[in-house]
Amino acid sequence: MTKNSSIRIHVALDRAARLLRAREHDGSLNPAQWQALRYISRCNRFSNTPVLLGRYLAATKGTVSQTLSTLARKGLIEKTPRAGGGLSLSLTPAGEEKLGEDPANAFLSRLDALQPRQRAALVSELETVILPALGGEAGESGFGPCRACRYFRRRGARKTKGGPHFCWLFEAPLSKAESRRICAEFMPE
Repeated sequence: MTKNSSIRIHVALDRAARLLRAREHDGSLNPAQWQALRYISRCNRFSNTPVLLGRYLAATKGTVSQTLSTLARKGLIEKTPRAGGGLSLSLTPAGEEKLGEDPANAFLSRLDALQPRQRAALVSELETVILPALGGEAGESGFGPCRACRYFRRRGARKTKGGPHFCWLFEAPLSKAESRRICAEFMPE
C-alpha cells in the first residue's frame, strides 16, 4: 500500500508541474523567464545573482544568461554590479507589474483557499522530505525562507538598523519582509 501511495504522490507532483509549465507558454514569456521573474521577486539580497538563479532553476549558465538578457531587454529586470564582483538582479516596476499576469496566480489562489493547517503540513512535507530527496548527492542546500533556517534569529537585531531579525551565516540584520524571502543558503532547523 505504501509504494502505491508513493507512486500516486509522484504522479500528482509530476502532473502538477507539467500543467503549470504548460500554462507558462502564454506567448509573452517562456517558462524559464516566468520562473526567473518569480525567483528574483522572492529571493533575498544574498541570493539575487545569476549564479544562484541558475542553481535554483537547475539550469545551465547559457540558459540563465539568455533568460536574463531577454528579461532585461523587455525592461522587466535590472542587473547592477555587486560590491565584491558579479551582478545583483532586481525587478523593475514593469517586472513587478508583469507578475500580476503570472500564469501561476490561479494555482496560488487555490493554495490560498486551503486551511492554514493544510498549507503548513504541505509546506513541511515538501521542504523536509521531498525537496531534500531531490537535492542530489552533493548535499545542496534547499532554497527556503530565512525565517525557517537554522541561521535565522528572530529579533536578533532589534536595535540594529535593518533589523529586527538577524542571519548568523551572513552576520547581517534582516527586516521582517526580508525574513520571508528565499535564501540560497537555507538550511532547515
